[in-house]
Amino acid sequence: MHKLTIAIDGPAGSGKSSVARLVAQMLGYLYLDSGAMYRALALKALRQQIALSDEAALAALARVTHIELQPPTEEQERTGAKNRVSLDGLEVTQAIRTEEVAQAASRLATLGAVREVLVAEQQRAGAGGRVVMEGRDIGTVVFPNAELKIFLEAAPEMRAERRWKEHQEKGEHLTLAEVLEEVRARDRRDRERKVSPLVRAVDAVLIDNTAMDIEETARLVVMLARHRDEQMPESQAMPQSD
Repeated sequence: MHKLTIAIDGPAGSGKSSVARLVAQMLGYLYLDSGAMYRALALKALRQQIALSDEAALAALARVTHIELQPPTEEQERTGAKNRVSLDGLEVTQAIRTEEVAQAASRLATLGAVREVLVAEQQRAGAGGRVVMEGRDIGTVVFPNAELKIFLEAAPEMRAERRWKEHQEKGEHLTLAEVLEEVRARDRRDRERKVSPLVRAVDAVLIDNTAMDIEETARLVVMLARHRDEQMPESQAMPQSD
């Protein structure tokens, strides 16, 4: 088996996080939550009271910050954690899940100098292959040479319904109409932002999962991964242990 790097991009509500985690589980790969890195840096910035508008200071902070992503424990996974996250050697898996940190991370993600540093960190984390990473610029910016690139898409109404159910599970009582408007607004921001806009890589496989559930989508990605593996030359295969 080759050390594939699998990049999954797509808009909000396309199911890319759930699909990526399931694909990693099926293949025995490491799932890397790119958003966790921005959250961890945001947490550090908030703790040090650095203005979220100070791009130079935040980029400097990012350069002296070490963020490590590892598989979550069973208990962490039950609480919704995608990775076990360490910030400068200290675990912050739960600390980065507050709404304040999420909002701060969203702002950091729009800063080019900060993204440049964290993209390098993401590339370092996935350098050995056997990883699945999802986001909005993974196949275009983070891993442009990934062996398999997937772009997930679904009708806005279906993506809104999925997000609405997530809100309901968290006890957040938004209407479906409100969530649909939220999804459409997020789409506009993601596609129109100047830094790393959401675009499909030219060599990405487009999967429309409007009528597919998470498991069906993940199984299709795994099938594509195995097919890609068969096409690769033996010289690139993982060495076999004795």
